[in-house]
Amino acid sequence: IVLIIGNDILHVDNTKRQTTAGTPQDTDGQWFDNFLIAKKLYVDIIEKLVTIADVHVIHNASNHDYMSGWYLAQVIETWFKSSKNITFDTSIAYRKAFVYHDNLIGSTHGDGAKNADLPLLMAQEHKKEWAETKHRYIYTHHVHHKTSKDYIGITVESSRSPSGTDSWHHKNGYEHASKAIEAYLHHPQYGQIARLTHKF
Repeated sequence: IVLIIGNDILHVDNTKRQTTAGTPQDTDGQWFDNFLIAKKLYVDIIEKLVTIADVHVIHNASNHDYMSGWYLAQVIETWFKSSKNITFDTSIAYRKAFVYHDNLIGSTHGDGAKNADLPLLMAQEHKKEWAETKHRYIYTHHVHHKTSKDYIGITVESSRSPSGTDSWHHKNGYEHASKAIEAYLHHPQYGQIARLTHKF
């Protein structure tokens, strides 16, 4: 099981309720309480998943909580440091990739390089893995709504978000997208064959 974490889970990056770039955010709760809630959430999820299969955790750095999200990922990796069935990629690299048999599964938050540039970036940054796989995917999370596009040899897909909306979403007309979390099933030889969607 590949579990992708990060992607603005903490929403802000300082005690003033601002993103990494200093943009004010509507938030609920104190920063320290939210950190502990997120930590417990990740620990609970990983402990459940590892009863099913080995787990590989990938942290995607993001634009709202670039520092605090990375700190959280380091805490989670340390929490499970003695587990032989849980591995981590918590580097600060903005784009990550994981090989599962004939699948090359990439992930990035999605606020950096343009989607159209992601396929060639993956081919350059993971040459060996690209050459040795048949089915390639990149999953992004920044836009909070479903998008999917096939490029030559790869699909770039944006996942939905379970996050709520605030006055900024209302002002810009972004408040009616489905709130959901999604999982993608990859067959060792046939690539992505199904998905699971939980709507809130």
